[in-house]
Amino acid sequence: MAIIMIIAMNDGEFHYVSRVLDLYDLLQERTVLLFGPRQTGKSSYIRSQLKQAVAVYSLLDQRLLLSVLADPTRIRQEIEAADIRDAIVVIDEIQKAPMLMDEVHLMMETRRIRFLLTGSSARSLKRSGVSMLGGRGSDRRMHVFTYPELLPIGYDLNRAIHAGLLPPHYLSRNPDEGLAAYVDRYLTEEVAAEGMTRNLPAFARFLETAAAANARMINYTNIARDAQVPRQTVVQWFGILYDTLLAFELPAYTGSTKRKAIETAKFFFFDPGVVRTLRRQKTIDPNGNDFGEYFEHIIFLELRAWIDYRSPRISLTYWRSRSGYEVDFLLDERIAIEVKSATTVHAKHTRGVKALLEERSISRGIVVCREERPRRVDGIDILPWKHFLDELWAGRLVEAGR
Repeated sequence: MAIIMIIAMNDGEFHYVSRVLDLYDLLQERTVLLFGPRQTGKSSYIRSQLKQAVAVYSLLDQRLLLSVLADPTRIRQEIEAADIRDAIVVIDEIQKAPMLMDEVHLMMETRRIRFLLTGSSARSLKRSGVSMLGGRGSDRRMHVFTYPELLPIGYDLNRAIHAGLLPPHYLSRNPDEGLAAYVDRYLTEEVAAEGMTRNLPAFARFLETAAAANARMINYTNIARDAQVPRQTVVQWFGILYDTLLAFELPAYTGSTKRKAIETAKFFFFDPGVVRTLRRQKTIDPNGNDFGEYFEHIIFLELRAWIDYRSPRISLTYWRSRSGYEVDFLLDERIAIEVKSATTVHAKHTRGVKALLEERSISRGIVVCREERPRRVDGIDILPWKHFLDELWAGRLVEAGR
């Protein structure tokens, strides 16, 4: 089902929430494959922000889908009849008809058409063995709502943690009901189908166990024990979460010289509201231990989205030494970012960043927190989280680290 991202304003009018993802320039040169989990807003993005497309084919339309499955040349016939050339054409939910990829490839070659192809993941396309355009297309990822997108209507940190940042849930008056349906119907059933597993209870247990491991180093053995399934099955199911874009793997930074680094990756789900629902937590106390983990999750999602939307070649890692020092994120292996939900930052909160600065392996150290004003202590920037996100999305964070 397509989700229309709207908000009700005080005057009773409805307005689309504009996204920071901009594909216009890229689509002038080549085809783009835009993937993202269900309800991130791909369909509404096409309707509202891609006005230059000369034709849009949505495979959510069952009549169109059935006709394409019966005859994959159907869309090409219509494009040839309209004599469409050197233009942008959209096919929404392309994973529903993988055989169309060969048709897309042909029209790219013969009619110089640039396609925007969207879907919930490329997994089903790859499994079907169809052409992935031989490197002639660029991959992009649609994320949940980001900080600059929500600023016009007010970014609410507490709401982002509880309702999550999927558009229909963040904007809903009753996000818990929508999140429960999303977890039960989409995550458990549809994603399980991607892995060809028939053991839905075991997969549901795995999802809950994985949610408990959110923002932590991955220990497949422990997760397998808690989920009551073989370790190899857990490895496979994590692969499904990554392939369906429902989770991220954060690799470890191993460039430190004085202190040997742990090489185990960390794991993050794509949305904090989904994590809270899988953990069956009703509320997250701003003064409790869990709040800090969710706060770190929010900052990770902003960093990951900024990289994917603005600077796809920049790396994002984390660092933890075997002696116990840790830094939550390293951006481009130059900027160390520690995330603390504290309203007052103390010396104990900066020890990991200091350790990396001592090695001269980074150019800037930052602690993101809930203090009210930015300050600097021993060469480390203490930044309120809103200030940090303003700097990030304005592009000043990376520039200042050079």
